[in-house]
Amino acid sequence: MRHPRIIIAGIGVAVLATAGGITAAAAGSSAAAGAPVAGHSAAAATVRTAQVAVGGTMETILTTATGQPLYYYKPDTAAKSFVTGSLARLWPPLTSAAPAATGVSGQLAVLNDVHGQQVTYNGHPLYTFIDDHAGQVTGQGVQDFFVATPGLAPVTSNPAPASTVPSAPASSGYGY
Repeated sequence: MRHPRIIIAGIGVAVLATAGGITAAAAGSSAAAGAPVAGHSAAAATVRTAQVAVGGTMETILTTATGQPLYYYKPDTAAKSFVTGSLARLWPPLTSAAPAATGVSGQLAVLNDVHGQQVTYNGHPLYTFIDDHAGQVTGQGVQDFFVATPGLAPVTSNPAPASTVPSAPASSGYGY
């Protein structure tokens, strides 16, 4: 008997492949590798701004075209993302071969790394958080991730982190 999660995941990949115009083989290989599939493909991604409550204060933040908040990971450098494995499953990287920006004044670019063509803003690789929904920021400060804002300063040389898989704060519910 097949495990219910495997069946559901297979159905989800088939639906995404049909709706997103990607081939089933490409969707299957992404899912098998643990790479994000929905909304984080090599298709064009648009980064925009939105007013969202962050820690009880309304702030202008960067979001995807669908309103999903975008984050940066403090230990990352302009040349390398340190978000891999189980951390990347919680914090899917935003990838696109041709990102676009609406209402954003910083520099949007693409970093070719382990995630493929990861979108960067002022040199910071961008991520979403699996627990967020459009207009909802729940990952601020969790595991060294911070919400990306239009005023995000360009990346300076950051030292490599001591560990590429940080431990989660007790309140987040995510442990490794």
